[in-house]
Parts: sequence; structure tokens; C-alpha cells
Amino acid sequence: MLGIIIMAVVILITDLTTTSEQNYYMIREANEAAMLEAVDYGYYRKYGILRINSERYMENFIRRFSEMITINKRVKIGFYDIYESPPKVTVIVTMGSNQVISYYGNISANIENRIDAILEMKNTEKPKLSSKG
Repeated sequence: MLGIIIMAVVILITDLTTTSEQNYYMIREANEAAMLEAVDYGYYRKYGILRINSERYMENFIRRFSEMITINKRVKIGFYDIYESPPKVTVIVTMGSNQVISYYGNISANIENRIDAILEMKNTEKPKLSSKG
């Protein structure tokens, strides 16, 4: 019983202390790893053009982001402008807060973070990500 109470308190504290900036860095980290995992190296070796697989990117992003997010968040992930070659993605993640009961009724707020990322590289180096939030 004490363990359940402690877990509830920890979940409540993390829900209250997570900020938009922390969410942005979680999204950015998941996006960078997903883009680098989705690079089609066979295509690059054959044609010399950097390309990502969009389906693999979306799967990797959702898997990585779900590992980082807490269980009590409402999250909506939107993928926009996914270009395979040249690799560019736009991800919008909307996180809904839990409802807060106040004198005037229930209030809920949604925080939206947007990441635009382009994967680029020179011929002599590994792929590198430049992102803008």
C-alpha cells in the first residue's frame, strides 16, 4: 500500500514539474535518433544521395518518444512534411495537461511543440541533424 502511494506521489510530482522546454528536448532527441536510424545507407552507397525511409522514421520516433514520456500524459503526434530525399521532417507534438478543478470549473490546456529537422552531410562525414523548434 505504501509503495502505491509513493508511486502516485512521484507521478504527480513529475507531471507538475515537467516543462515545455523539457518536452522540446525530449522531442528533439527522439527526432534526431529516429532520423539517423531511418537513413537508407544502401541507397546512399549506390547513388551518393542521402535518403530516409519515412515509415521507418515514424516507427522509430513513436517508439523512442513513448519510452521517454510518462504514463499519465495525453499526447497527440502529428507528422507533416516528411520528405525522403533530401531528408526533412516536421513533427508537431501536442501534450494535454490533466484537468485542474478550480472555482470556475474544469480547465485544461494543451502545449504544442513543433520541430523542423533537416538531415545533411558532407561527402566525408556521417549524417548530421540540424533542427529548429
